[in-house]
Amino acid sequence: MTSAPLRVAVELVYFTGRKGGTESYARRLLPALAAHPGVELVGIGGRELRGPQGAWFPGELVHLPVSGENRVQWAAAVAFAVGPRARLLGADVLHCPANFGPAFRALPTVVTVHDLLPLKHPEWVPGGRSEGVRRLQLRTIKVADRLLADSAATAADITTLTGRRPDDVDVALLGAPAGARGERRPSARPFLLAGGNRMPHKNFALLIEAWSLIPAAERPLLVLTGSHGADPLRDEVERHGLHDDVLLRGWVDAAELADLYASATGYVFPTLFEGFGLPVVEAMAAGCPVLGSDIEVLHEVGDTAMTYFDPTSAAEIAAAVRRLVGDPVLQDQLRRAGLARVRSLTWDRTARSTLTALRRAAGH
Repeated sequence: MTSAPLRVAVELVYFTGRKGGTESYARRLLPALAAHPGVELVGIGGRELRGPQGAWFPGELVHLPVSGENRVQWAAAVAFAVGPRARLLGADVLHCPANFGPAFRALPTVVTVHDLLPLKHPEWVPGGRSEGVRRLQLRTIKVADRLLADSAATAADITTLTGRRPDDVDVALLGAPAGARGERRPSARPFLLAGGNRMPHKNFALLIEAWSLIPAAERPLLVLTGSHGADPLRDEVERHGLHDDVLLRGWVDAAELADLYASATGYVFPTLFEGFGLPVVEAMAAGCPVLGSDIEVLHEVGDTAMTYFDPTSAAEIAAAVRRLVGDPVLQDQLRRAGLARVRSLTWDRTARSTLTALRRAAGH
């Protein structure tokens, strides 16, 4: 006797093609989830996922007449519309993959909590939105049947900051990109790659300061990706006189990013806070040595396959960069260790853990 299929509705109103890590998570997790027998996916998207933009989704896709780029429309849709629509679509369970979910329970719901930045560090939530985002996240966590955390560190934050029981939280470490890495193509001038949004906890201003402490004769190029529009870091670059040493690339697509990984001397991740640190495993999977912050969650992700520094010390960041650039043996050791580390981090493993949480919430 075979078990009944599990019909999973997925909140994708947030998905616009411009949201970085949470979209990478959905693009990689959901096909791996759909590959499991007995799983049916139906996505609930906004205007941005109409037409070719939604072609990646491995299942039925319906749309709400709202834009994920409009924060008010998105928040209202997730809080009040997605749950009822999922129930009308005959879903057994709703999965919300981007930190936030319904304000009221319409059906069993699982929310992936990538981090609790609004609760733990509201001072780093920009634009005066911290209180509204904090309340929305608290309501989400209260209403959800189960919670998925990207790391044990985030699971601990959930129980400490929200009062949810440890038994209500499942940990599903994220995976590395699939496929063989390309050949290394070192550039004429050594450079380190860094990327991410420009929120304060990404710590890019201190990274630029660290670059100014490296003697000019041995200073590598720093390539910073991830900004949309005018880059707020440009003033920092000019203030330190680094216009020839820091390249602000803005938003790059997957092909461009792969080229950068293939030619970079290393990847530097100076973050002050993360729920996981997906760029670390992406860089390792590309054969790119990684330097990163000495914080608990990155040790959980990178283990012994990366070099750590104090992210509050520009001098220590600069010293770590100089060591890596000047030591080809260290570069090779980190490259090999990174490739070995990511072999244990697969999206199928993430999907299995996610499916367990979904089935528990749905009562299957």
